[in-house]
Amino acid sequence: MPGEGLIIRQGFKKPLRSVGSRRLVHFGGRGVVLCGLEGGMAVPAVAPPGRRHRPGDGGTGVGYLTSMPRLTVTRRLTFNAAHRVHNPALSDEENTRLFGKCNNPNWHGHNYVLEVSVTGEPDPVTGYVIDLAHLKQLVERELLDHVDHRNFSVDVPGMAGTNPTSENIILMFWRVLEPAIRPRTLSRLRLWETENNYVEYDGR
Repeated sequence: MPGEGLIIRQGFKKPLRSVGSRRLVHFGGRGVVLCGLEGGMAVPAVAPPGRRHRPGDGGTGVGYLTSMPRLTVTRRLTFNAAHRVHNPALSDEENTRLFGKCNNPNWHGHNYVLEVSVTGEPDPVTGYVIDLAHLKQLVERELLDHVDHRNFSVDVPGMAGTNPTSENIILMFWRVLEPAIRPRTLSRLRLWETENNYVEYDGR
């Protein structure tokens, strides 16, 4: 029945995780049971549908949470790339006026920093939203291996026909990474072009 679970007390041998003086156990699709560590045996308990109980309700010391908290974790990665900020629909004079030295016909480069943020519920076994080592490998494989030490203006197919500003670069990054990270949620990308300038995007 909805909300059915166990009150897990100190005598229980294998709680999935602990938070402070309480233990959390996840019952697939049935929410989470939160309880204190006072001594005693595991006994069945029921939370009425749609109701949130808190420790101490009715003197039981038992709390039910209807869902796990959603957290955001971020991995920071670096790469190097070149570009020329240039709109071919405009004259050379207009490009120079708009983009200045960023319009140098011989290109220029940046030491980029990319921050990748993923949002979700902590796994009940590992406590991770996503393993950050796995996230690093995924971003390198799906994206950075294809842009690192490349020229966005000529070497990156995903930027073909697009003026490679940081704004357009981060939109291309999102199109690559968002489906690769599913079923987790890519919640934000932040791209630092210099130590003073960055652009970010959250999919909206």
